[in-house]
Amino acid sequence: MLTVRFRGLPPSVGKHHVQFILDHYFIDVEDRIRAVLQPPSYGPPRQPYTFFSSFYVNPNAPATTPDGEYIKRSQAPERLVTRQLKIFKEQWLGMCMSFDLALVKDDMEMAGAIWRNILGARGARGIAYTPDAAPKFRRSVNLSGSQVQNPEKIDIEKEEATDDGSGVHDYPPEEADKYVQYPELMADIVTYVRRELVRLENLSDEQIMNGEWEALQFQSPEKASSTGQ
Repeated sequence: MLTVRFRGLPPSVGKHHVQFILDHYFIDVEDRIRAVLQPPSYGPPRQPYTFFSSFYVNPNAPATTPDGEYIKRSQAPERLVTRQLKIFKEQWLGMCMSFDLALVKDDMEMAGAIWRNILGARGARGIAYTPDAAPKFRRSVNLSGSQVQNPEKIDIEKEEATDDGSGVHDYPPEEADKYVQYPELMADIVTYVRRELVRLENLSDEQIMNGEWEALQFQSPEKASSTGQ
């Protein structure tokens, strides 16, 4: 949403705003990837590029023994960090295309983009209501990424039943009722996105170029509702 608004600035200024926000985004992404794949061998975790977050749990976060001594951690090779960054770049480009299309079309297209990019396209293969209808664990497997060289050699059923640690997978049959909330959830997110875009559009170019960054901060859904926006 911010890059869309920045593209509306005078070209000589807007392209720099877009580039700078992407630079900060990917520096932050790389910092978080390294925190997982290359944690400090000993000692406390490094200070993050932005801030500590409890939203994602780092499975390789530095840990201590009962005596308070830090446990040695192994580090992944640099090529894995590079590969993850390439994957994030592909995901970013694909997400931008889908949301740009949704912005110029309708709310149904926007809901679809949200379902694929934010909700992990859960339920794309159908919803299993009985324990015997499908494996207990199933995730979507992306075969279009550049990292998949020979898709025909991939065992799809095996990959779908493998937990990749992302947390994005279909709910098991005993939790199928969670899908009932999806239409309402997607409607809420679409409403929020449209509302925030209107708010950003109402900001003048001068406000943005003069560095009034507080005006660019996204409002919480509760605050936006209370102000009638």
